[in-house]
Amino acid sequence: MAGKLKPLDVEREAEPGKYADGGGLYLIVASATSKSWSYRYWKDGKERWHGLGSFRDVSLKEARLARDAARLRVKGDRSTAGVDIVEEKRMARQETKAAEIAAAAPTFQQCAEKYIEENWSAWSPKHRAQWPSSLKQYAYPTIGNLTIADVKPSHIYELLTPIWVEKRETANRVRGRIETIIAKNTDINDRDFRNPAELTKQLREKLPKRLKRVIRHHPALPYADAATFMGQLAGAPGRAAAALRFLIFTVGRTNEIVGARWTEIDRAYPTGPIWKIPSERMKMDQDHYVPLSQPALGILDEMSKGGLRELIFANPDGQEFSENAMLAVLDRLGYGHITVHGFRATFATWAEECTDYPDGVREAALAHKYKDETTAAYQRGAKLEKRRALMDDWAQFVSTSTVIPLIATPAA
Repeated sequence: MAGKLKPLDVEREAEPGKYADGGGLYLIVASATSKSWSYRYWKDGKERWHGLGSFRDVSLKEARLARDAARLRVKGDRSTAGVDIVEEKRMARQETKAAEIAAAAPTFQQCAEKYIEENWSAWSPKHRAQWPSSLKQYAYPTIGNLTIADVKPSHIYELLTPIWVEKRETANRVRGRIETIIAKNTDINDRDFRNPAELTKQLREKLPKRLKRVIRHHPALPYADAATFMGQLAGAPGRAAAALRFLIFTVGRTNEIVGARWTEIDRAYPTGPIWKIPSERMKMDQDHYVPLSQPALGILDEMSKGGLRELIFANPDGQEFSENAMLAVLDRLGYGHITVHGFRATFATWAEECTDYPDGVREAALAHKYKDETTAAYQRGAKLEKRRALMDDWAQFVSTSTVIPLIATPAA
């Protein structure tokens, strides 16, 4: 198609502006030395400008041919639908950029290994063993080589299905660990992000149905027998027996006791000696303050003889006791029918039936997840002293042979 412009016009034109040749072809002049060709068209009511190259590289004749080819693509024909060539080019650039980003992005396995490395020093030996092994066995075969952006809920479904029913706790932990790693490697400002490992209703409904769990409470010692048992336990030798006594006086969990460190003990705390358990070792993921009674302090004095190690109740090798060490003590004393964790139930039943301390005080002493700010408040400041009174009463109760039906306590 012949146009309005002449080759000499193209060469000489220096005034900035857009010069029409016809059929949508324009010479775009920015300066005497900066000129380019562009095809102007409309698509779906929107004006588009499609670049055809610099006037130094593309002659007027070539620009007209390029315009004709572009116009044919925009309009289409009987066999081919028209396309928005500007949008097509933009999408191609985005895809190329996305591919480049994906190629440079770390894989899920690399992200997981970095997360494990960053948290290794704060983890217990149990966590150090379980995190790498569970991900290696159950996650990496399916999503290990994928980038975080490529992990989909269908992948999570695929890797969880074989273990969802048969290995319930393992499946729960694996899913939670995957969710944590993905969240760690996602832009915090991405409002549209939805973690593919989140246990959504869609995922739960797709996974195999689990039988309803039958709740089996940990066999516990009746509180009426607690003082007699403590008398026997006091005569049992060894650091594992001392750890069990400390557990009973502080109503802690097994992992909290075997991992207890001297750096967590603060005898100079303003309101009295405490044991501050850091959040990373707590089930509720929050620092927990335990007021220490005199019997509990006496056990610490026993353990400090002969020098301080990092762990308060270290085994002969200087490492943490296994979770079965205190169970073995119970068995040796003839109490193999109860569990270590059951002493928390013993305390809870005693506190409910034999004292008038508020629920929040009892729940805070057991480091249960706070249901409200009232319970949470018993972890702090003056409220902590109500728990100190409770722990002192508990220590007195289990250290005597007489069952006290009701202990006088301060008003809530």
